[in-house]
Amino acid sequence: MSSYLKELEKYRDIDEDEILRTLSPEELEQLDCELQEMDPENMLLPAGLRQRDQTKKSPTGPLDREALLQYLEQQALEVKERDDLVPFTGEKKGKPYIQPKREIPAEEQITLEPELEEALAHATDAEMCDIAAILGMYTLMSNKQYYDALCSGEICNTEGISSVVQPDKYKPVPDEPPNPTNIEEILKSVRSNDKELEEVNLNNIQDIPIPMLTELCEAMKTNTHVRSFSLVATRSGDPIANAVADMLRENRSLQSLNIESNFISSTGLMAVLKAVRENATLTELRVDNQRQWPGDAVEMEMATVLEQCPSIVRFGYHFTQQGPRARAAQAMTRNNELRRQQKKR
Repeated sequence: MSSYLKELEKYRDIDEDEILRTLSPEELEQLDCELQEMDPENMLLPAGLRQRDQTKKSPTGPLDREALLQYLEQQALEVKERDDLVPFTGEKKGKPYIQPKREIPAEEQITLEPELEEALAHATDAEMCDIAAILGMYTLMSNKQYYDALCSGEICNTEGISSVVQPDKYKPVPDEPPNPTNIEEILKSVRSNDKELEEVNLNNIQDIPIPMLTELCEAMKTNTHVRSFSLVATRSGDPIANAVADMLRENRSLQSLNIESNFISSTGLMAVLKAVRENATLTELRVDNQRQWPGDAVEMEMATVLEQCPSIVRFGYHFTQQGPRARAAQAMTRNNELRRQQKKR
């Protein structure tokens, strides 16, 4: 360390001005370029400030992008393609690789009884597949072949041993037939309080006019025989939810309400939940799978309604928050226990 300091001592008394006076104009210009504060690795600086300008040529004019593109395209067309050093003729050279046969050592050879060797020699592919499955050689067959051979007492594999896994052929499942319910007849029966009508199922009918659904909910206010009311996948929104809420406040015979898979927002669900508090006959409520998530406030309201309404023993909704989910599960357990005790009496 001391030798390094001694080396620096000889530069302490140097006169910088005297050195600068002795430099030529070219050396001064070079020194000026070297002393410019440039940082080529600083991404925050513009590209023109990361290094000094070394261009000596004067600008030819403003940038013309179209002319530049035309020039580059013309240059690319004028450049001749490079000839291949070895032209391709399609001739195949060399010999194909043939894997040599491996001779099995005598100590690795397995000798079976004559009866077994004869049976294996005349076994079909299906029988060999079942034997491989029983011996645990599942890598020689597909999963379907393996499990069919283990679970079935008979030979059911006719494909044979194959390392190529083929997809299973499934039978096409036909679409469900459309809902044959006649809405106008249902509306007439609900208005007339028909004794034989105990279930109103309008599921998957997506072209029901909003005024007709509103009239149906209005007629349900005075109906005393309908026990189940389902509006699944009917594209119902908040106006229908408000009509359902008004119906729940006056109806005293409905036991099951299902409004899943609709376009009801948090406002509509909140109106339905508040109306459920005023209904003592409803035992089942399903409001899951709406177009948008109702929010934390609605989930907390659901848990509160289940705690304050012991008549509800079935509730259809998938909670996203742990707190309301735990409260709802505890409330449903309590409500079902109360219902069980009432049946015993």
